[in-house]
Amino acid sequence: MAQGDNGSSKSSPVTPYEEALDALSSLITRRTRVGDVNLGDRFNVLFEYVKMLDLEDAISKMKIIHVAGTKGKGSTCTFTESILRNCGFRTGLFTSPHLIDIRERFRIDGVEICEEKFLAYFWWCYDRLKEKTNDNVPMPTFFHFLALLAFKIFSAEQVDVSIMEVGLGGKYDATNVVQTPIVCGITSLGYDHMEILGNTLGEIAGEKAGIFKHHIPAFTVPQPDEAMLVLEEKASKLNVPIQVAPPLDVKLLNGLRLGLEGEHQYLNAGLAVALSSTWLKKTGHLEDTCLEQIHTLPQQFIKGLATASMQGRAQIVPDQHTNKETSNELVFYLDGAHSPESMEACARWFSIAIKDQDRTLFHQKPDNSKFSNEVVKMHHGERAQKKSTQILLFNCMSVRDPQLLLPRLMKTCADNGVYFKKALFVPGLSVYHKVGSHTLTQNDMNIDLSWQLSLQRVWENLMQGNKGRSINASSEELKDDIEMSASNSEHSAVFSSLPVAIKWLRDRVQQNRSTRFEVLVTGSLHLVGDVLKLVKR
Repeated sequence: MAQGDNGSSKSSPVTPYEEALDALSSLITRRTRVGDVNLGDRFNVLFEYVKMLDLEDAISKMKIIHVAGTKGKGSTCTFTESILRNCGFRTGLFTSPHLIDIRERFRIDGVEICEEKFLAYFWWCYDRLKEKTNDNVPMPTFFHFLALLAFKIFSAEQVDVSIMEVGLGGKYDATNVVQTPIVCGITSLGYDHMEILGNTLGEIAGEKAGIFKHHIPAFTVPQPDEAMLVLEEKASKLNVPIQVAPPLDVKLLNGLRLGLEGEHQYLNAGLAVALSSTWLKKTGHLEDTCLEQIHTLPQQFIKGLATASMQGRAQIVPDQHTNKETSNELVFYLDGAHSPESMEACARWFSIAIKDQDRTLFHQKPDNSKFSNEVVKMHHGERAQKKSTQILLFNCMSVRDPQLLLPRLMKTCADNGVYFKKALFVPGLSVYHKVGSHTLTQNDMNIDLSWQLSLQRVWENLMQGNKGRSINASSEELKDDIEMSASNSEHSAVFSSLPVAIKWLRDRVQQNRSTRFEVLVTGSLHLVGDVLKLVKR
């Protein structure tokens, strides 16, 4: 077992689970996102790993739904899994990234894999690869290993259907070792990871279409013409029958609501219905079915769509620390949007959510490694006597362009009459070359805040350009104790760490009992996960 990172003999003993996470962390490469290794060469090595783990036959027999795209991959996979689970099938769902625990990436029947099974499968794969790899074929990288682990878990657990979400791109993604999926899906395409996938929608679409396989049916959602033309061209070359799945008609839900919030989810739900129907038909569980959703949906489909749940996407979580008496004085609205288009969808959702005066807040609560829904009622009379203040809590990776993200967020909120009193910019809490809760860093005095200061400058410039807008609701409740921040401006502040920013928010609540603080957390799924870790402690 590896020694503790700090070399101290007084460090607490490492648990078996933490030992596995440390081994997994050793596979995280420190090179740039683009990398210095040819993507094609690195992808081809995956087939060597599959042989080392004796997974060739197992993968060929798996009944896989493979999903790529820029926005909505995770939501589409979540809807699809929920539909087929409600149809009575044993499901395996592989998604990324995780928010709190690595095991979230591997779900069996809608529940993350338990620690005991994770450890057994992890070491089975890790030890065999460690034994068989060498200088010419080194250990797989972090995500490659996780994809291989998913195939091992789902084959060993004998799931009926495996829903595999592409991590990045498609053509060279680790999940693309699948040669004969049952059906493929491409969600909404947009500009993201351009440093790897290309600078035009056409180039990005070409990478995503890399998951297409000869004669295997594929579905997509309505796309911009440039992207659609490329998808159709790639499909034609492989004799892939490709169809555009229409957005789900809300009437088909028989009065129920989608389990995932946001108007854009009707696109993802429509795609999920097409993927699920095709999987059922191709595996012999459903006679020729009409995919146009003209009249009705099976009851199992409706229940699956209505009960689907996903952490970190359009999620509302009252702060457990301050809301002891269900007064909901500090509420976090979490959405891991990180592209211009998803930022706009996030802003629309937030604007609607905070205006729903008599809403019920659903938030997820850990319960023996499962996530159960806890319902918190907000009383109309109580809300009526409180004024609300909107705060933005933001961070994004440095490969993103804040000049594309922040203006879309601000404008969409403003168009809906929502204005942020203060924007808080924080660095990531997690150490990105480690995984596991024991790797959180909270008191690094030498942390580089240059990126957060850049984000703050973008925000302040935007605010200066919007001086005529209705943003001057009184802000006296935010003025005191701002020395906690590393850089304070009129409309924003940079904090040295997320815990300090959370403490500042909680202090504001204590000093302003007549105000409800509604905090939008967005820009990064890593940030959303870090907030959940802190708020749910």
